[in-house]
Amino acid sequence: MEQRKGNLPTRKEIPDQYKWRLEDIYASDELWEQDFQQVKKLSDEAAAYRGKLGQSARSLMEILQLEYRLQELNEKVYTYARMRRDEDNANPTYQALTDRAESLHTQVQTALSFIEPEILELPPATLERWRQEEPGLTLYGFALDELLRQKEHILSSAEERIIAGAGEVTQAPANIFKMLNNADMTFPSIRDEDGYEVEITHGRYNQLMESSDRRVRREAFISLYSSYRKLQNTLSATLSSSVKRDVFYARVRKFPSALQASLFAENIPPEVYDNLIDTVRRNLGSMHRYAALRKQLLGLDELHMYDLYTPMVKDIKWEIPFVEAVELVKTGLMPLGAAYSEIMARGLTERWADVFENKGKTSGAYSWGPYGTHPYILLNYKDNLTNLFTLAHEMGHAMHSYFASSEQPYLYAHYTIFTAEVASTVNESLLMEHLLKTVGERDKKLYLLNHYLEQFRGTVFRQTMFAEFEKIVHEKIEDGQALTPELLRQIYHQLNVDYYGPEMVVDEDVDFEWARIPHFYSAFYVYKYATGFSAAEAITRRILEEGPPAVDRYLGFLKKGGSDYPLNLLKIAGVDMATPQPVQDGLDLFAKLLDQMEELALG
Repeated sequence: MEQRKGNLPTRKEIPDQYKWRLEDIYASDELWEQDFQQVKKLSDEAAAYRGKLGQSARSLMEILQLEYRLQELNEKVYTYARMRRDEDNANPTYQALTDRAESLHTQVQTALSFIEPEILELPPATLERWRQEEPGLTLYGFALDELLRQKEHILSSAEERIIAGAGEVTQAPANIFKMLNNADMTFPSIRDEDGYEVEITHGRYNQLMESSDRRVRREAFISLYSSYRKLQNTLSATLSSSVKRDVFYARVRKFPSALQASLFAENIPPEVYDNLIDTVRRNLGSMHRYAALRKQLLGLDELHMYDLYTPMVKDIKWEIPFVEAVELVKTGLMPLGAAYSEIMARGLTERWADVFENKGKTSGAYSWGPYGTHPYILLNYKDNLTNLFTLAHEMGHAMHSYFASSEQPYLYAHYTIFTAEVASTVNESLLMEHLLKTVGERDKKLYLLNHYLEQFRGTVFRQTMFAEFEKIVHEKIEDGQALTPELLRQIYHQLNVDYYGPEMVVDEDVDFEWARIPHFYSAFYVYKYATGFSAAEAITRRILEEGPPAVDRYLGFLKKGGSDYPLNLLKIAGVDMATPQPVQDGLDLFAKLLDQMEELALG
């Protein structure tokens, strides 16, 4: 599809072949409505078990079966509504469906809120006897063990019901930010390098920041952040409310901190989070060296924040249309074997992907989809190398979902984010290795090395900086401080100074970047990008060096879904993330790539 200059196309103007086919979930909104009503009915049935769960092993099995049947259908209803709204956030029909689905989700969680407390009220000996007596409970073994692990943090049935009922309210900060950021905020227009007037959007901003014209980069940078600066009070209040929500839930559930509450869900020791930050900080010399090389290769007297994304290799016009990107991804991922390749190719031709940006469409990229149908990916594709790797990344998530859903029951098909980022990054790393081997031109090889280093900068260094920011702002709230715009700017500014070093001019505008990061509304999420990247690099090396045995281990890991704790699952693929070694190994690779680029670029 030819991507036009100027205003964005409407949804109707995008050809069907580049839109995902959500009809595979529901052929019509009327069918969605039928399941919506069925979820309400099942919720009532589940609520009728309240107080009866402890009667017998059979009662326990029946309510667990009903719970997961209800959760599966509720997820399908919710996912369809949200994905329809993501096509165009200004569409009132799907705004309404999403609001209804969110309310229904809260009703479901309220209806099911008695289950965990009532299970935990059972005498341990009784529960263990029931598990031996009732074969139907075997499926729920890991889930029950996990529930017992959480026992001291689960409240009484009445308290859990109150917390579940508050879910819709406590999602307000994230929902307000999403609507403000995607639907209501507009950004100034600038003239691009060809003289066209271009309206800045979330999707176009990244492309503009890669421009070889420094004026374009600077104007796009200033124009975007001027819009966030104007809303700094609103956005600081919104973020502060989100952080306070996290702290509230942590305290209610008797955790020492919001960080520990978040990590506990995946059974991740706090040391993993701290090791990441400490290891990256010990290696910031490599990032400072990278900034110095960028400044030198760009021929700049001063390196500014808006110079971070433009390629360091000049005069490279490497346009990669979507059709070509699909073929490159297919070829690059051939080391993962025929089965993986065939399924991925089918997905890319059967409209699993929503490819191009349109007015009102949710920014960024993701993979999602309900159990029982195939996965989907949302893109805002632009014809460049970054978006090629985004395609590979999201297909990694989609294939993880495909294999997990194919091999696991609904209960265990949902892998955690900690392991999810491994699958996406293995795809990116394999694609990069393929391109480095097959691209012969010196300048393009330099361009690829530039991109690989940028992956490290963006995924390890930048996400770790985000993780440190999250830790700091949560600790501020826990200490009773207020997250004012000024404090947020100060914290964010100093982190950029620390991470990028003396060669970088940390522009005042970037002090407002915290205001535009959607991940900050899902606390302590982003560190998993950095740990996942490190684990993925280790797995990639094994796949390329060992071949089929390593591929089999990796596919075995994907097929396990969420049937064990993340650190245990990664050991299946041969990586121990309980130690800082994989992170250090990844940073050592960054330093070696930097050596290669310096040698190739500077002779």
